[in-house]
Amino acid sequence: MTENRDKIVAELKGIIRDIPDFPKEGIIFKDITTLLKDGKKFRNAIDRISERYDGKKIDKVVCIEARGFVFGGPIAYKLGAGVVPIRKKGKLPHETHSVEYDLEYGKDCLEVHKDAILPGENVLIIDDLLATGGTMSAVCDLVEKKLGAKIVEVAFLIELTFLKGRNKLKGRKVFSLIEF
Repeated sequence: MTENRDKIVAELKGIIRDIPDFPKEGIIFKDITTLLKDGKKFRNAIDRISERYDGKKIDKVVCIEARGFVFGGPIAYKLGAGVVPIRKKGKLPHETHSVEYDLEYGKDCLEVHKDAILPGENVLIIDDLLATGGTMSAVCDLVEKKLGAKIVEVAFLIELTFLKGRNKLKGRKVFSLIEF
């Protein structure tokens, strides 16, 4: 089973396209649209991530705008869990909790509905990419400190290991399906 899983992950990694100098010079962007447009490979990615959480009693899958939404819905469906979107400031219609965090140049703010997660619920947080870890660290604070949830793990389709994003997530369980 592990050999087959490794083969599938290698196939997924191989389909992700590099886009040089996007969104700015010196960056090599990992384009996942090549994986998303291939139904079989997209299903394999969702299945490989989801199977890790079978039997873990996940109540909610928290997904981060925008590409995290692509993975959060199908994973929640497979786990029989609810979906909780984390959105940029001003995008959610009801009462929210927010967290402000530092970006490379400036600050950003993310929000979640106050009634999205009950205290003590088990959550999985999913996003497409772990780079520096700043966004995920802020989301973890929002979910734990403002909503009282228990984070089972934070998961990513891709991790850019050379950026050492796990350092900002110390003390948390972190899973990434694909590493570059």
